[in-house]
Amino acid sequence: MAKVVSLRDAVAELVPDGASVAMGLQMEQMIPFAAGHEIIRQKKRGLTLIGPISDILFDQAIGAGCVEKVIAAWVGNVMMGSAYNFRRAVEQNQIEIFNMTNFSVALALQAGAMGVPFLPTRTALGSDTTRGHPFFHPMVSPFEPKESLWAVRALNPDVTIVHVQRADRDGNAHCWGNFGVMIEGVRAAQRVIVIAEEIVDSGVIRSDPNRTVIPGFLVNAVVESPYGAHPSPVQGYYKRDDAFFRQYHEQTKTREDNRAWLNRWVYGISGREDYVNQLGACRLGDLTVKQHAYAAQADFGY
Repeated sequence: MAKVVSLRDAVAELVPDGASVAMGLQMEQMIPFAAGHEIIRQKKRGLTLIGPISDILFDQAIGAGCVEKVIAAWVGNVMMGSAYNFRRAVEQNQIEIFNMTNFSVALALQAGAMGVPFLPTRTALGSDTTRGHPFFHPMVSPFEPKESLWAVRALNPDVTIVHVQRADRDGNAHCWGNFGVMIEGVRAAQRVIVIAEEIVDSGVIRSDPNRTVIPGFLVNAVVESPYGAHPSPVQGYYKRDDAFFRQYHEQTKTREDNRAWLNRWVYGISGREDYVNQLGACRLGDLTVKQHAYAAQADFGY
């Protein structure tokens, strides 16, 4: 059964209030901003956001009042530093923060994907990151030598949302570039939404099985959303919009500024198509790939 739905329907059905949502799993690229904006537009509440480096997406959801908890290694504006909504929320105790490292987020999601309650690690030994932390528990290796380790608790998001280059109607998805912890996040989740730059014929996906990093049987909904990761980059489609990150930093310094920004880029438009139209053809033209670098053909014959 084909799983193609609108972004509005995918978020309405699969992201209930109070859900734990993993996004921004591919570090600084392919961040599902379109999905995040739809979550904000539908005024979801009480969410727990999970991700290593979400760039400004988590900040936007926090500024819109959607978030109750954050499980992350870093939240901010990678290009500019601090993110004002996140900082205000932390300083005023409006959200609960579980400060992880990038590697411990990966371990937690990997444990969830494997169906085990924790994974042992040496990471963070000697660090105060683990102090009083509910995701870390001291343990001793049962084997020789009896070394001290940390047990990192598994994470199983209620829903994982990822952005990829292309997928078919059944959710089989091709992705290339930096995966980050996307694969772990997909396999650990209860539900999965795949946002694709384009939905292609299943024959295109079958032509390169090694690039099919997300199998359709794990996917609940597939959404076609060109420029759905803007302002983050999608390799082979468009580059990072550095100016947009600078402008966001300047335009969200106060609550009033942030409200105006959300009204312009989220609440004041009906969806991603309007968002793209607001960006304008000239800006999009500047972001599109100018120098193509295609992979060599691979022969899967037998």
